[in-house]
Amino acid sequence: MATAKIVSLKAFVHGVSHRAPLRRCRNLTSAVRCYSAATSPPSKAVVYDQHGSPDVVTRVMELPPVEIKDNDVCVRMLAAPINPSDINRIEGVYPVRPPMPAVGGYEGVGEVHAIGSAVKGLSAGDWVIPSPPSSGTWQTYVVKEQTVWHKIDKRTPMEYAATVTVNPLSALRMLEDFVALKSGDTIVQNGATSIVGQCVIQLARLHGIHSINIIRDRAGSDEAKANLQQLGADEVFTESQLEVKNVRGLLGNIPEPVLGFNCVGGNAASLILKFLKQGGTMVTYGGMSKKPITVSTSAFIFKELTLKGFWLQRWMSSDKAEECRSMIDYLLGLFRDGKLKYEFEVAPFDDFHTALEKAMGKKGRQPKQVLKF
Repeated sequence: MATAKIVSLKAFVHGVSHRAPLRRCRNLTSAVRCYSAATSPPSKAVVYDQHGSPDVVTRVMELPPVEIKDNDVCVRMLAAPINPSDINRIEGVYPVRPPMPAVGGYEGVGEVHAIGSAVKGLSAGDWVIPSPPSSGTWQTYVVKEQTVWHKIDKRTPMEYAATVTVNPLSALRMLEDFVALKSGDTIVQNGATSIVGQCVIQLARLHGIHSINIIRDRAGSDEAKANLQQLGADEVFTESQLEVKNVRGLLGNIPEPVLGFNCVGGNAASLILKFLKQGGTMVTYGGMSKKPITVSTSAFIFKELTLKGFWLQRWMSSDKAEECRSMIDYLLGLFRDGKLKYEFEVAPFDDFHTALEKAMGKKGRQPKQVLKF
């Protein structure tokens, strides 16, 4: 029964359930292609076959080898993060979910292990990322068509390459897509300690844009403020500091913000609206508090504020593949140059469930968990 379950899962993940014969190869170069015409190695993977709490419904299991077709690339995964959206997919609350049974994970970086006979432009040893992201990165070997993979510069720090798409790309797109910002402008955001928040601060600073940042009242808030200021934040306030009638008085010589980013909702979103200047725009890309956004009538009538939403997956699902990859290369260059960074914790894949508990907030506030295979 267990064997049948594995074959069924593998048939979904890779579309096959049999091993192709391995041909005799004459040299190392042809060996890569000969082996690729056969099968991938067995893969250890995090799988789930029902929606629910990830720490309950996921399990680590071995999947059998699969055929590598002519246009396929077999990638040995090096690192992959545990993102909130990964958790939401497993819970069944994310708008787009892979059919089950499924392998978890949505982004990561890997090394080309073998290639199909028709694959050009990739060789064994190249580093690649799925771009746009693709489900099933929480496993040691992934086989997908060449079109899924984007070759990157191997000089990029592995953990940043694994996490470049979901968070840094969101920050870049939001800064560029909603308001034509120019040097000297100001943005305001809540959730500033998140990876998106940290990236917004640094990308804004690179373009001469001021940032006002809102964080939760919690133990260690002074240290969090100092860390954000070191990244380039102009101002950092806790929510309680903003319980004043006129928040503009806190800005000093900084211009009123023209653009705001909300990933929290509730009161934290209302604080952004208080900061925005006449005709300003607030973009919502998350709702960590699970509370609705409340907007005063006067804000709509007298301040003429605009509220919009942003979902990276919808943007990437349009005809943006090449543009997406160019922006990823730009971000990877910033990582290599030390101009973009954020906090993370590397966890061995064998310690997956401990890393998952941290990512789910069961061990207090923790850095982004990045699985290393």
